[in-house]
Amino acid sequence: MEPNPIEVSVDGGIATVCINRSERKNALSIAAANGLTDAWERIEADDRVRVAILTSADCGVFSAGLDLKEAAEIARQEGVDILSKMRDPFHETMRACRKPIIAAMTGSLMAGGMMLTLNCDLRVGLKGTKVGITEVKIGRGSPWAAPALSMLPQPILMEIVLTGDLMPIERLHDYGFTNYLEDTPDAVRARARDLATRIARGAPLSVIAAKASVRATMDLGCAGGLEEGKRLHEIVYASQDAVEGPRAFAERRAPVWQGR
Repeated sequence: MEPNPIEVSVDGGIATVCINRSERKNALSIAAANGLTDAWERIEADDRVRVAILTSADCGVFSAGLDLKEAAEIARQEGVDILSKMRDPFHETMRACRKPIIAAMTGSLMAGGMMLTLNCDLRVGLKGTKVGITEVKIGRGSPWAAPALSMLPQPILMEIVLTGDLMPIERLHDYGFTNYLEDTPDAVRARARDLATRIARGAPLSVIAAKASVRATMDLGCAGGLEEGKRLHEIVYASQDAVEGPRAFAERRAPVWQGR
């Protein structure tokens, strides 16, 4: 029996979610995919968590995507597609999470590994690794790739999804896909932790509304996103934290956030 494929820990308001399948290049088995869904549901419901980091066990690959060996075995034994066995095959629970998610990509990523990073809000990558959406090479699909159009130029995204080739992460970094590139896996995780720590210091309601506003603009366009952003921030301006922030500034002390 394999060890728990998804490990979750919470410390200092930061949840760390780790895909622990290095022997299979951190590929997404049924257990791993369902474990991730459980993790995002837990993080969404836990008021202690301000921000999350998604990483994986070191093996040179952040995530190879779908576990194709398991997919082939299920198709042979049961005559069904592996996605039918997953609670949330396109990881929409992750995308809907209100808390910011940081990808600490400690290796190359492809296919479903790319899907996971597209659902993250910030990305830290490892120098010298490669990135791609390889579905056309194995007869699978990538309907989840559409949001990448707000992160990458259209011709670059087309090249990625139509050729299935892997690109150096440095090339995508030049287009703004990643926030930082680091030299080692430990440095990737350290950078992600630093970002998470800085986010966790912010007013909880303000952080949640800020993420939601940006996502709304991605989905609705500028005019619709602006209106939705104003609606999302009504609870922020009416909160106790909106009073505490200016007061703490005037008193030259760190604010004590209540999250309400």
